[in-house]
Amino acid sequence: MPVLSPTSSPTCSAPTSSSSTYSATTYSSKTWTDERIELLKRHFEAGLSCREIAADIGVSRNAVIGKLSRLNLTRGRTIDERKVQDRPARAPRAVPRLQYEMLATIYGDTDAPVATGPIDDANRCSLMELAENRCRWPISTPGAEDFCFCGNAAPDAQPYCAGHSRLAYRPNSRARVMRG
Repeated sequence: MPVLSPTSSPTCSAPTSSSSTYSATTYSSKTWTDERIELLKRHFEAGLSCREIAADIGVSRNAVIGKLSRLNLTRGRTIDERKVQDRPARAPRAVPRLQYEMLATIYGDTDAPVATGPIDDANRCSLMELAENRCRWPISTPGAEDFCFCGNAAPDAQPYCAGHSRLAYRPNSRARVMRG
């Protein structure tokens, strides 16, 4: 296959200059002649599909689509009759608060009363005195001179006593918001 230089290609014209390098090559478009563009417009107005227009003109379907786009020739969207049929209205989305109220009326209020009394802090201990069965809830600010831990009995190898477990393991915030 012979190799063509930029100046010898029939579809490409390069500027001629005395220097051996040039900045840009300009390509001339022989695909879309004035006659083809008029034929494209006539076929488009007649309602032919891009595939049919491409077969008649002798170019690719994508070339037809691109040229129609550059000429700002578009067809309005056709409405599919199946999609226009009357549909029943959608039910409104359930609100979490309403869901909670419905469940509360069916099952009753399942929240056990939470003891909110003060937590006994008579067993305070330092870090060195902490054991596996003692509450690790920090009292005061770390680094302060009076910093210590709760030290109450922690059941079943839990990190906190019953009082501090109530504080540490509250229901998630969404459940609290739904309850109002």
